[in-house]
Amino acid sequence: MISQLSWKIGGQQGEGLESTDRIFSTALNRLGYHLYGYRHFSSRIKGGHTNNKIRISTQPIRAISDNLDILVAFDQETIDLNHKELRNGGVVIADAKFDPKLPEGFPAKLYAVPFTAIAEELGTSLMKNMVAVGASTALLDLPVDIIKKVVEEEFGRKGQAVVDKNNAAIQKGFEYLLDISGGPSEEFKLEPGDGTTRLFIIGNEAIGLGAVAAGCRLMSAYPITPASEIMEYLIKKLPKLGGTVVQTEDEIAAVTMAIGANYGGVRTLTASAGPGLSLMMEAIGLSGMTETPVVIVDTMRGGPSTGLPTKQEQSDVNAAIYGTHGEIPKIVLFPSTIEECFYDSVEAFNLADQYQCPVILLTDLQLSLGKQTSEPLDFSRVTIDRGALALEVEPQPENQLFKRYAFSESGVSTRVFPGTKNGIFHSTGVEHDEQGRPSEATTNRKKMMDKRMRKMESVKVTNPIVAISKYDDADILFVGMGSTGGTIEEARKQFEADGLKTNQVMVRLIHPFPGAEVAAQLDKAKKVIVVENNATGQLADLITLHAGGREKIKRMLKYDGNPFLPNELYNDCKELI
Repeated sequence: MISQLSWKIGGQQGEGLESTDRIFSTALNRLGYHLYGYRHFSSRIKGGHTNNKIRISTQPIRAISDNLDILVAFDQETIDLNHKELRNGGVVIADAKFDPKLPEGFPAKLYAVPFTAIAEELGTSLMKNMVAVGASTALLDLPVDIIKKVVEEEFGRKGQAVVDKNNAAIQKGFEYLLDISGGPSEEFKLEPGDGTTRLFIIGNEAIGLGAVAAGCRLMSAYPITPASEIMEYLIKKLPKLGGTVVQTEDEIAAVTMAIGANYGGVRTLTASAGPGLSLMMEAIGLSGMTETPVVIVDTMRGGPSTGLPTKQEQSDVNAAIYGTHGEIPKIVLFPSTIEECFYDSVEAFNLADQYQCPVILLTDLQLSLGKQTSEPLDFSRVTIDRGALALEVEPQPENQLFKRYAFSESGVSTRVFPGTKNGIFHSTGVEHDEQGRPSEATTNRKKMMDKRMRKMESVKVTNPIVAISKYDDADILFVGMGSTGGTIEEARKQFEADGLKTNQVMVRLIHPFPGAEVAAQLDKAKKVIVVENNATGQLADLITLHAGGREKIKRMLKYDGNPFLPNELYNDCKELI
């Protein structure tokens, strides 16, 4: 028996691979396994090769595996493109319809199962994916009844006849594989899961759930990969809570609507990817100038321009920090796990209100769309802090408006919602005085700029870095952000097995950068390797700018559209040291 394996299904986009993956992985989750998924898909609505890869383990995991144990193929292209990942003795389960072939001499087993023919016998070729699920279940010697239960929940709304046909397809696939393989093999038999059903969600869903918990009741957004699932999640949830989602005509409208709603007192979210963030920049400046809170999620993907819209990258870091014209206070967060996506979403709303500024929550495509198991979230940790907010205002002196932008030591002024008695003030995108009246006076300009920027001196964030710091004299410190965390951890453990002492830091607060905290970790290491998915080393540059250590730092960069893999990272880092 084995403690983990990796399973992948591939074919043409639009063939039903997602439902195959969803049913199979949901059943595994209910059996108590830990799962980590990665979806490789084409930037088309239909057609083009796509595959879903799931790592299944009896222990927590936060990275994709380098190798592959089982490949389920709906076409020959899937075998041609993915067979190199198969370990020696791995298995390909392929649709007999296309007469599947492995490269000559390739050390893997091939089981040709008539997915399509069996499905057609049951009434429709669309059920070939359920035949594939049944065959996979047999190979892993999993209880088929668990799979059938998930099918009932998935298709129950379509009627019992549909459920019965899909379960029949699963059963026939299960039996066919057992017949041709001679029965389950210990080589692919998983140790039992612990029976605990965990959350099994993508990062975008965790962000959406965090927004709901934080009191967000409006999302204005324009669909874009890989951010759209946040919108889709909230479309289902917000109406139940008296909220709504508005699909705007573009990202400019989305962010300005979000700013306007926050100005009116409603916690509002918008989400996009790099191209949308670019369009939002002028309006983000409006948020900074008017000191109106707003939360913006940027799910990074490959750029520039349309770039690689369905592929992994972490190249919007500088854009998030420096993209706006002029200078404004701004906070940029970057979670590394599903749990952090939830908690950071909540904290983003609190920070936006506390510092009355835009907060950008960065994720990358792998974290946004990679489906993972997660331990239960602790809702007792959720607090709502609206910052310096006055619900009642004393009468103002004659001919005076409320000093919405009053100069203060912290840079934060008391905020009121529109309609508050005695709380009238001007609000404009031009420079202004304490009452919001336009002013170009040089003294006022300097004082107002200093006031706004002073906010950044007092920003307090829960865990600006997440450190695994076991040694005061580490041979290597690995530093990363976002979805690289789990991969770094696995590569680091291999270096530990080699006898090297390693520490790890994930930078969670990107701006204002936690220079002192990072510098303290740099001091504990002889060498530093910064791991990031971009071509210019944007995180490494931030570290040298704010924490020093240039002479120690090596850059491990990957920007081909794929995430780092543990063994790949280990082998590549060995060349740096």
